Amino acid sequence: MDSLIGTLRANRRICNLLAAVACFAMIGYALYTQSHDALDPCPLCIFQRVGIAALGVGFLLAAALPARPPYWGWIGTLLVFLPALITGSISARHLYIQSLPAGEVPACGATLDYMLDVFPLTDVLKKVLTGSGECAKVDWTFLGLSMPGWVLICAVGL
Repeated sequence: MDSLIGTLRANRRICNLLAAVACFAMIGYALYTQSHDALDPCPLCIFQRVGIAALGVGFLLAAALPARPPYWGWIGTLLVFLPALITGSISARHLYIQSLPAGEVPACGATLDYMLDVFPLTDVLKKVLTGSGECAKVDWTFLGLSMPGWVLICAVGL
């Protein structure tokens, strides 16, 4: 087992590719639950999906970067760190909204498609990140954690 871990550490490309596969598997599972279990994503869920997809692309790009000169390693780190940080922040916000008592949850808003059609992108981002009633609903749990909780764990872990 130690030799396997040492080999994976030595070969960053394999690690980056495995992490990218994990990201795309998460997206695949989210799409599966949407179509098979009829779990419609709220706007924050959609942004988390975009963040995980960006994280996966970041891992793919990091795997493609050359090992030398050394500054490429920093670029690869940024390609992974920034999407993970943003996705983790959105997930944490989503968990906060889900933890609010029923009387403090904001009212349900318009759908993301409608807001993108009507408002400028900056306004849509502000409205979505403040959350709404549909974001407070917990439809799915595994081991006591909702999907945003697992997204947060995976974004930080990856």
